[in-house]
This record gives sequence, C-alpha cells and structure tokens, in this order.
Amino acid sequence: MPRTLIIPRDQDNAVLDVDGKEVRVTNLRKIFWSGLGLTKGDLLQYYADVADVLLPHLRERAMVMKRYPNGIDGDFFFMKRAPSPRPDWIELCPIEHDSGNVIDFPVIQDLPSLLWVINLGCIDLNQWYARCDDVDRPDALHFDLDPVPGANFAAVRDTALIVRDALDALKMPNYAKTTGSRGIHVYVPIVRGPTQKQVWHFAKQLSHSLAALYPKVITAEYRVSKRPTGRVLVDYNQNGWGRTLAAVY
Repeated sequence: MPRTLIIPRDQDNAVLDVDGKEVRVTNLRKIFWSGLGLTKGDLLQYYADVADVLLPHLRERAMVMKRYPNGIDGDFFFMKRAPSPRPDWIELCPIEHDSGNVIDFPVIQDLPSLLWVINLGCIDLNQWYARCDDVDRPDALHFDLDPVPGANFAAVRDTALIVRDALDALKMPNYAKTTGSRGIHVYVPIVRGPTQKQVWHFAKQLSHSLAALYPKVITAEYRVSKRPTGRVLVDYNQNGWGRTLAAVY
C-alpha cells in the first residue's frame, strides 16, 4: 500500500518523523502559487504523495537545486553544492568539474531527503543524466522541443511525433512529457556505456538529420539569430556534460 504522510496545514513550521528520520519543514503556509492559493505545504504534500513512483528516477544521481524562495512567481536561483548545515543522512555525490573544483551535490535517495530538498524551495527537480558511480556515462538522453516565435503547440506536437518515429525506427524506446512551459521533452533511456560527449554527438546528428528532412517544421540551429521563424527547435545541447534532466512527475 502507498505510504501516507500528512503535511500540517495549521502551522508554519514542523518537525516530521519520516521513516525514522527527523525532517524540518518551514514556511508551510507561505503562498507559492498566488493565482491558485497553493502553499509551500501543498507542494511538500504533492511530493510526499508521488514519492513512491518518483524516487526510482532520482536515486543515485546528483541533484541541482533550482530554488524558488518566494514561489513560482518570484525569482529563482540554481544551487549545486549541498548547503550546510544539513542532516547527516543527506548523501552527497562529489563531481569534479573542468576547473578542478569538486562540488558535493545532494542525492535524493528516499522520502526524507526528497522532502528536505523540496523544503529548500525547489519546485521542479533537476538531476544528473548519469548515476554517481560513473558521472560521465549517462543512462538517458533527451530532446527539448522548443517552439521558435511563430510556431504554435500543434507544431511542437507534430515535431514530437517526427522525433518519436525516428527513434522508433532505431528501436530506441522514447517517452514524451511536457516541459512546464511551451514545449515537449522526449526522453530516451539508454544502456549505460557511451560517454556524455558521445551521447551529445548522437543527439546532434539526429537533430540535424531531422531538420534536413523536415526543413519547414524543424530547425536544429542553436544560434538564436539564425533560427528560422515558425519552426520548432530540436535542442540537442541539453545533453552536454554538466546539464541536467528535468525530473518526471
């Protein structure tokens, strides 16, 4: 049976006992969606409700935190390094960058760590393409279908079907999800082996091939000033090293 965790609605702060771990949650009655009257507590409740199906997609991956301290209508900022102080049960994924700097990313392994990250004001979750035991070998790739000015959602939908058919022809399972904005993401699980750079090269080649086959619908031009209007960008650059994958749910 799915677990049941109730986030308090009648107080601003609370300490929850979640699977034997103390999770401090704050500003529960703060409005996060002014147009809907939804609070930070509602956001925490949503993630608690979907945790069982969400967590398998997050475990063992570095998490980049996109923090909205004042809700969806306020400013946001990205944070890579796990903040201190933090509970000693938050697992870390150290990743060395080109500068030689090692960043300790948090890892969401269970419901307590999920709620801890959401309590930082993270509305959407953004995890590494690869698992922490080999951060340069992803087990997913994706195409971000983004409408250029003059293109509507029907064009995005048509492009998603073209990308699906191309991936089906290559016998690569693929799944679509909305982006939360105006486009569609197409996610492709892959067998771990190729490096992130090799995955990026494949995505680039496929995107340019589809743009050549369907020039009136698709563009793969990354330079904004060079993109033809009324097309849908099949963005492959999100597969570059250090980029993150927008989590499902």
